[in-house]
Amino acid sequence: MQHLSGVWGRRGVRIGFVPTMGYLHAGHLSLVKRARQLVGRRGKVVVSIYVNPRQFGPREDFTSYPRDLSRDLRLCRAEKVDAVFAPSDAEMYRDDGEGRFSTYVVEENLSFRMEGASRPTHFRGVTTVVAKLFNIVQPSVAVFGAKDYQQATIVKRMVRDLNFPLEIELAPIYREPDGLAMSSRNRYLAGKTRSRATVLWHAIERIHAALCRNSSALPAAGLKREVKNIVEREPGARLDYVEFFDPNTLEPISHVAHGAHMALAVFIGKTRLIDNSRL
Repeated sequence: MQHLSGVWGRRGVRIGFVPTMGYLHAGHLSLVKRARQLVGRRGKVVVSIYVNPRQFGPREDFTSYPRDLSRDLRLCRAEKVDAVFAPSDAEMYRDDGEGRFSTYVVEENLSFRMEGASRPTHFRGVTTVVAKLFNIVQPSVAVFGAKDYQQATIVKRMVRDLNFPLEIELAPIYREPDGLAMSSRNRYLAGKTRSRATVLWHAIERIHAALCRNSSALPAAGLKREVKNIVEREPGARLDYVEFFDPNTLEPISHVAHGAHMALAVFIGKTRLIDNSRL
């Protein structure tokens, strides 16, 4: 992959990159379409498919995370993806006889709240694997989905701080008709569990409506209590966190007005889902 990207780069070809963990859905394919728009017909679009073990905690769903490489490849061919990079763990974290893998990329400001607080080693794994993928694929632009808003913000900071020569494009969240944000983990949901998962979007809509009814900023503490009540009225649902924050710095805010950002994580049974929205 690195050699191929080098050949393209020497020819002046722009490379659009979409990093994924596979089990592709329409949301992923919207990122592929955006990458194609950004690099044009003469550019190349690369999709990586890699379930990165370093971003999963010890009691998380690494072993059960949905995988279907042959299906993913069919979808990529249909979208005219130019290259799919699907490495093994041994290739990404190789032990070449000189010692085990021991170098990590750690962001130290944005990554300790929200997802970072709930999943303490998560972002260290994300920034490390994304940095490796950028070095391998050598893209001109990489496209990330807004569903993982905190992740995309951290990747942007890493790119800025470490002088990676590429642009980061943030693409909108892709939703099901009932508002549920598309995610590979939605595969875990079925029957009543699937219908209950819409509580994340219902909570976001409720906060949107509250802000529309009020001309002044609302206390974040009261809105958090409202979200908790909405979630806990749904059988089998449990709020992990909800936060209101500045969309650029991710700093929590005490009073919420239009332009603020909201993010939440909710357990629906054993499945943990995240969502977010600009308010």
